[in-house]
Amino acid sequence: MFSKACEYGIKAITYIAKESLKGNRVKTGEIAFHTESPEPFTAKILGTLTKFDIIHSQTGPNGGFIISKERMKCIKLSDIVNAIDGDSIYNGCVLGYSECNHLKPCPMHHKFVKIRGDIKKMVTTTTIYDLAIGLKSGKSVLKRS
Repeated sequence: MFSKACEYGIKAITYIAKESLKGNRVKTGEIAFHTESPEPFTAKILGTLTKFDIIHSQTGPNGGFIISKERMKCIKLSDIVNAIDGDSIYNGCVLGYSECNHLKPCPMHHKFVKIRGDIKKMVTTTTIYDLAIGLKSGKSVLKRS
């Protein structure tokens, strides 16, 4: 559903948020390890999220990534999706056609319209705080053992 970069971005920011709830700053290598993401790719994704002002980093020996609880409650999953994947999940053709709409639908267009609406609702109403709380409580995991 999401690109690999977007999946890693969601995992990374969720890990940062979980650690931030404990008052911890986290470095790129730690994020990559705990999300099972390649470190160079994680760094690139974190750079994109920083560029879009979704997260902030602090350099130096006590540096790393941290997100305030208030900020977590404002950042929606859609912010990450839009920064990394754009709006194709809401507007693109499920079969990848460059032109697909109700006038010239692909074979799956009419069935996918509702699903696309449900996805849009989910990503625009889910906050990073929601994901971090699920992770912190143990109701969800980022890394499979």
